[in-house]
Amino acid sequence: MNTLFAKILRKLRSEKGLSQRELAEQVYVTRSAVARWENGSRLPDAVMIAKISRCLDTDVNTLLSVATESDHIPNVIMVDDRRIFLAGALPILEEVLPNANIICFTRPSEAIEYAKENQVALAFLDIEIGKTSGLDLCRTLLELNPCTNVVYLTAYIEYSFDAWSTGASGFLLKPITPEAVREQLQKLRYPFSGGR
Repeated sequence: MNTLFAKILRKLRSEKGLSQRELAEQVYVTRSAVARWENGSRLPDAVMIAKISRCLDTDVNTLLSVATESDHIPNVIMVDDRRIFLAGALPILEEVLPNANIICFTRPSEAIEYAKENQVALAFLDIEIGKTSGLDLCRTLLELNPCTNVVYLTAYIEYSFDAWSTGASGFLLKPITPEAVREQLQKLRYPFSGGR
């Protein structure tokens, strides 16, 4: 939680005479996104902080410096259409990634909606998610945030060749193990601070 950033944002918004909804409209996010920033449960990225600072007529460096002092918790998603796999894999991710916010989805559409409102640092994606391809889901997530690390999950090693063409960071065979997840964390394309 970043209570300092939340407190400063609330103060600056109030001084400007804006409601959460009005600020949200000016920076093109939902009111709930602003509410999460102001309760300290989420932190906007640097591009959004620049927009907020312009909207609130404040120095962008002030907001950025407060944000970098954050104890920001990275968001990790896992998408698989089989609940039984998610139930077994979630404790493994929680063990390996104790400093991360881990959310599981059985529907790709829900994962996409989440990624539109939250910066996803790491995504574990099944390659076959019902009728949806995890390869296509990867491409969509990377369009939303090019710095998302994507690790594919599958029981079929032959998918690995197709997977590499999507910009993914890694590949795990099911069932996953803590050791295999830790090994993948060492190979991620972008910095990630949720593991131990």
